Amino acid sequence: MIDLRSLEVWFITGSQHLYGEEALKQVAEHAREISGFLNEANLIPVKIVFRPVATTPEAITAVCREAGAAPNCVGLVAWMHTFSPAKMWIAGLSTLSKPLAHLHTQYNRDLPWQTIDMDFMNLNQSAHGDREFGFLVSRLRINRKVIVGHWQDAGVLAEIATWARAAAAAHDAQSLKVARFGDNMREVAVTEGDKVAAQIQFGYSVNGFGTGDLVEHVNAAAEADVDHLITEYEDSYTVAESLRNGGGKRRALREAAKIELGLRSFLREGKFHAFTDTFQILHGLPQLPGVAVQRLMLEGYGFGAEGDWKTAALVRAMKVMSHGLPGGTSFMEDYTYDFGPEQKALGSHMLEICPSIAGEKPSLEIHPLSIGGKPDPVRLVFTAPSGSAVNVCLIDLGHRFRMVVNELDVIPPDEPLPRLPVARALWIPRPNLKIAAAAWIYAAGAHHTGFSQALTTEHIEDFAKIAGVELLVIDSKTELRQFQNEIRWNHAAYAQGCR
Repeated sequence: MIDLRSLEVWFITGSQHLYGEEALKQVAEHAREISGFLNEANLIPVKIVFRPVATTPEAITAVCREAGAAPNCVGLVAWMHTFSPAKMWIAGLSTLSKPLAHLHTQYNRDLPWQTIDMDFMNLNQSAHGDREFGFLVSRLRINRKVIVGHWQDAGVLAEIATWARAAAAAHDAQSLKVARFGDNMREVAVTEGDKVAAQIQFGYSVNGFGTGDLVEHVNAAAEADVDHLITEYEDSYTVAESLRNGGGKRRALREAAKIELGLRSFLREGKFHAFTDTFQILHGLPQLPGVAVQRLMLEGYGFGAEGDWKTAALVRAMKVMSHGLPGGTSFMEDYTYDFGPEQKALGSHMLEICPSIAGEKPSLEIHPLSIGGKPDPVRLVFTAPSGSAVNVCLIDLGHRFRMVVNELDVIPPDEPLPRLPVARALWIPRPNLKIAAAAWIYAAGAHHTGFSQALTTEHIEDFAKIAGVELLVIDSKTELRQFQNEIRWNHAAYAQGCR
């Protein structure tokens, strides 16, 4: 469902004819070697494609326009090997519609102290040329990521990889379709938003469907397919006794399997990669989708509960960014607190937490759900493992979108949770719950989030920059007075059209 290796980042090198054909030949050789090295780096999930050295305004404009039209190109990495007069880049960059990363490197890592001469200086002047290029990109107010260091350094490879994942997610959003079954939870504010503005900003489209449209697909599920899916459940999970063959709740398991088959059929037929539902609109469904949603998220679908299409699209973007990385990514909700000495937050939801974050083999269970007015739903129960994580939300402020990220430390529960039959994660937010929760509320952060133990703040920062939206970060250095000032400054900056 997610294939990052089919995507491309184009490597474009700037120079000029002033230095002569022999120098340009060396520039091309170096650029080809660097792009080839990046392409072979296992850390970078997309193809790095060498493009001819750009030495004229016409060539630069042509490659920028070609990149915009190339369906698999998700962005450009630009590097100025020599001095490249930046006025040559105005027309091209003004038409560029793909994300840009500026690699500030040079071919040689060390200075050749005994042999360095002016020929070497003229050829290897990224320190000069990249500053010229940087001025022009800033003058054009183009969002980009600047990566500094030698191209073989592990840290540089990691930064390129992170940016490439964010560029891939932004590319995916351009064609993303979100299916919204029903509406949002009644009277809830933060799950509402401007779907037209979101499509303009991010590219994805959101369309609503009646639950009956889904029920048609559920009812069409073949009994043989239901049998096959239940066998898959039994092979993958620890199945509660009541759900096993001959158990009192076996019929509920078959209904849950039919819902999964119907959901998958609907989404595939409509080419949707994200969806929402709501427990208030379940006409024709025998139970609220639980295990179906969990397993679809595991495949890479985005999801938002209670009609929260913004979070569904965000979770999909985070799924794309985290594809192939260790650790999971899930829809999440800050649910309840422990205000004891450590001050912890327990994250969960009624049913829909992705098993990619499971720390142990999930248990397939059925329990009452005291909301929604439907029979007991089937769900996977597990606890997330310890480790670092991020919690991210996307909100609509009316005149702009804002992303908020909080860095977390996931920890094991103090005690077993025998009467809490839902998937969950326990964490200590950075810098602590008191500051993090206050900052989140000052920032208008939502209760629905995308939670990831695979991604870092840098991934989210790169994605927000590419999308052109505001980002507020809550981490170990956050101090409330400064954080509130940042919110005020952002209000002023975005009123002036800054990004």
